Amino acid sequence: MISTQLVIYCINPHCNSPINPIGDSVCASCQTPLVHRYLWATGSLSAQISPGTKVADRYEVIKQQIWLDTQPGLPPDVAEELPTEVIPYLRLYQERLHLPQAYGFASNLEEDITDILLLENVPIDKTGNIYPTIVEAWEQATAVRQVYWLWQILQLWTPLSELGLSQSLLVTDNLRVQGWCVRLLELYQTPADEKLSLQNLGECWQFWVASAKTSVAKGLQNIVQEMCETEIELEAINIQLNNLLLASAAELPLVLKVAGSTDIGPIMAQNEDACYPNALSDLDESLLRHLSIVCDGIGGHEGGEVASKLAVQSVKLQIRALLAEVTEQTVLVAPELLQEQLEASLRVVNNLICARNNEQKRQGRERMATTIVMAVQVPQRVQTSTGWQSNNTHELYLANVGDSRAYWITRNYCQLLTVDDDVATREVRFAKSLYRKALLRPDASALTQALGTRDSESLRLKLQRFIVEEDGILLLCSDGLSDNNWVEQSWQDYAIPVLTGELTVEDAVYNWINLANEKNGRDNTSVVLTYYRVSPEYLVPVTPALPEEIIETEIQEEPEDSEEQEKEEELIFFTESSRSLLDLDLDLELSEEPPLSPDIPPTLITKPNLGKPLVILGGILALLMGGTSLGLFAWWQINPQGFQQMCRQLPQRVQQVCPTGK
Repeated sequence: MISTQLVIYCINPHCNSPINPIGDSVCASCQTPLVHRYLWATGSLSAQISPGTKVADRYEVIKQQIWLDTQPGLPPDVAEELPTEVIPYLRLYQERLHLPQAYGFASNLEEDITDILLLENVPIDKTGNIYPTIVEAWEQATAVRQVYWLWQILQLWTPLSELGLSQSLLVTDNLRVQGWCVRLLELYQTPADEKLSLQNLGECWQFWVASAKTSVAKGLQNIVQEMCETEIELEAINIQLNNLLLASAAELPLVLKVAGSTDIGPIMAQNEDACYPNALSDLDESLLRHLSIVCDGIGGHEGGEVASKLAVQSVKLQIRALLAEVTEQTVLVAPELLQEQLEASLRVVNNLICARNNEQKRQGRERMATTIVMAVQVPQRVQTSTGWQSNNTHELYLANVGDSRAYWITRNYCQLLTVDDDVATREVRFAKSLYRKALLRPDASALTQALGTRDSESLRLKLQRFIVEEDGILLLCSDGLSDNNWVEQSWQDYAIPVLTGELTVEDAVYNWINLANEKNGRDNTSVVLTYYRVSPEYLVPVTPALPEEIIETEIQEEPEDSEEQEKEEELIFFTESSRSLLDLDLDLELSEEPPLSPDIPPTLITKPNLGKPLVILGGILALLMGGTSLGLFAWWQINPQGFQQMCRQLPQRVQQVCPTGK
């Protein structure tokens, strides 16, 4: 059917007049933000449908294979039994930063066309224009971005090959770029009679590297030549490409501004969030350049707030030790090793909170836990592509557990970097449901993991490594802000003024918090904002000052899942407090807020239903981190009494590695 009027429906089910012209930003009737969800229609049949056609009385064909869902408030059609072609999209949901996701199906009953698979999270901008291919953007890209694109493709090679989808990385028209980020239009199954290898990938890259920027051209050409002419291992190529990436990134300057704050909100009786840095706390200058954290405590009064603070304090201690070790290295530390160390740090935090729960015999709703999202900017010394010594490789590592989020925001786009650990995501990863259908479950937002609820070995952690090579804002926040997609809807109003110099980072933090209190309002909110600048024109020396923390990095001077087994799960709703106050046993001068006083009488606080229950899996406490010295040290420093008590329960041989006193 050819459309005669281009309209879009308001997503508010209570709107009295939901029909609006396409292109409007808010509903004229109820002022609800309008959702323009552009989709990619897969298959050769969809390519034959002309622009201007309306499919299934819902999808407006904007351009060839680019469709707009004009009724985004309604769930898309989904088959009872999911077709085979959909399963890879579900299994690879954790890679959603780079890969599209299955949205639903559409059928054109008038022409009796087979159902067409529609994809969301595709490389299409807010106006319906598809992002350029790597080939189209290659010559205009900087040297570091050219290497970064190839590095991202190489990281996708293994997960896609395991599912027989490596062909997806060899179709040049399928490889799109949104700024720094490589994004695929769709997934292509590798033909059964073909066995693709790194040689095929190298042959695909040959045409690109021929026109690479001068500073990286020789290095890239050598790498591609090895891929094409030898049976080289993926690990060897990965090392060479990573070294070239860091050497080229280190050519750039790096200046950052950071600010953070947490707010109790208009309704809650206590603040269970914690963050670093925090405008209300003493700031650790040695970490400010490198670490930002947001934690959202779970467990009610005298529980969640303790878990979140304990997590922040423990992470700070461990990252300080890790960065000290990194600065002593004379060679580059591999990203895999750094990711392992950061993962071990999170497992230590998990064990600290879990041990405290067990020590105080907390069960069920009384158990405390916390979400976490943290970013670590790791400075490493390296010789740059042009031969001088640099002090920073621009590496940014990101980790999250639970539903606290991280976003990367530039003048042109807002990218969600993390994936929530909730029931809806679990259903997708297990290939049980498409995401939009999973969201209709009453427990869709229930957390499937958080720090402190079970033994650390059962945690499923995903660490990511990014390279800061463009001006942008890293936003970490609790769900007090991110709920109901308020970041995605409002980033242009709240972030772009920072990027254009019209607003300070600190003011932006408070503006985000005020927005959260106004629009969500039923939860605590924490926001940490880091503004990264690599543009030379912005290099203005500044002096750190409170309350806004402006930190300038040391400017370089010339010459420098495997599939999880599904288990029975039990939903535990943390909605009330316990009646016993907690003793943190902290001997560190790191407390973010005044310590809890045992003289304050306990109060029962009934929290409103925030839609954040927690799914608990069975398991026993993992006392130690597999011999990780950093983990042992942190546990001993933060909770010496509990640590010694648990050490006495270990076999004699293991007790020998436990510290004996402070």
